[in-house]
Amino acid sequence: MKQDMIVILDLGSHENTVLARAVRALGVYSEIHPHDITAEELKALPNVKGVIVNGGPNNIIDGKEIDILPEIYQTGIPVMAAGHDKALCEIKLEQFGNDEEAMKEAIRPFVFDICKAEANWNMKNFVADQVELIRKQVGDKKVLLALSGGVDSSVLAALLLKAIGDKLYCVHVNHGLMRKGESENVIEVFRNQLSANLIYVDATDRFLGLLEGVADPEQKRKIIGGEFIRVFEEEARKLDGIDFLGQGTIYPDIAESGTKTAKVVKSHHNVGGLPDDLQFELVEPLKQLFKDEVRACGVELGLPYEMVYRQPFPGPGLGVRCLGAITRDRLHSLREADAILREEFALAGLDKKVWQYFTVVPDFKSVGVRDNARSYDWPVIIRAVNTIDAMTASIEQIDWPILMKITDRILAEVPNVNRVCYDLSPKPSATIEWE
Repeated sequence: MKQDMIVILDLGSHENTVLARAVRALGVYSEIHPHDITAEELKALPNVKGVIVNGGPNNIIDGKEIDILPEIYQTGIPVMAAGHDKALCEIKLEQFGNDEEAMKEAIRPFVFDICKAEANWNMKNFVADQVELIRKQVGDKKVLLALSGGVDSSVLAALLLKAIGDKLYCVHVNHGLMRKGESENVIEVFRNQLSANLIYVDATDRFLGLLEGVADPEQKRKIIGGEFIRVFEEEARKLDGIDFLGQGTIYPDIAESGTKTAKVVKSHHNVGGLPDDLQFELVEPLKQLFKDEVRACGVELGLPYEMVYRQPFPGPGLGVRCLGAITRDRLHSLREADAILREEFALAGLDKKVWQYFTVVPDFKSVGVRDNARSYDWPVIIRAVNTIDAMTASIEQIDWPILMKITDRILAEVPNVNRVCYDLSPKPSATIEWE
């Protein structure tokens, strides 16, 4: 069943994602697009029933106030906008801020009474629509997928397998920045259980060599993202008919990597780190979904619970948790500390309660005592946050006995570490990851 759509045009608002979620909460699909979309591009989108122009404080670009193209009003599609007297409907959306429920009720008359949209947004319909769109885009060609084993790439793999079957080729690159046991688990699930075409590449030395001495987080992300593509291109040359690259991009990736009206928070390897001479056409069916919706999509596709609700893991892996210039010994300490944290959280039942938890090892040392002698070692920082859509996050309050047990184990079992700290910073002002 084709899902009706409300298109949100970004005219500098801070609340685009809240608005998109409010529309979806009404049961109608929504997508966020740039303010300068053309009438032709708008009409090419499937089942557009209405447009909401969402203005805000970031509506000045290069000293000029931006606006949507006048031709949008001539498409015959109903338009609602704040402060635009040309619009069919006008409402001050900014007064609701981040109150999704209030915004939902404010836009309800426009969505249903004026646009005549049907409340047919659900994961079953979304999957059916995306399968059709993927088949139309790909045809009889092959798709190469960067399969990290994280939630986004795993759900994308399942969706692509449903759409194109054995025309999907999954490449798992071990860049030396994986969590303990991660690559082994990816091979077991996707090659042995799901019978996917899985190509395993151990590129540890290659990546760590390129990252040697590189301390800037943005540069690290772009090196990792760019080299990922190079590895894929090398693997693609060994196959016939690879024209497409599958990417598990989701909407928070796009929002944080910067839009035409918003500054970059941080580059994501699948948004800001792609090389200009990319040889593939991208297939990104999840790019308008939020993290909770990606998980719901995975459930609809029949993926096992433990895979759908596994820990989110950034594309650059431990590379953005081994702060500053990455060294092999510090990376080893980070990997071991992370394994302890995950094990203890599972034993305490926190793995089902906390959205994301991980360790960070910075590139500085402090004085300590080990074996009755002065030591000069790294600290390990623990971070545990809860969120719905990864756009904001709150801190999980961990009981002291659990934290002390984790601390004791890390200090006893992890080499070159003499302190354990707990990060109490919400998002904002912090981001979820440190880099």
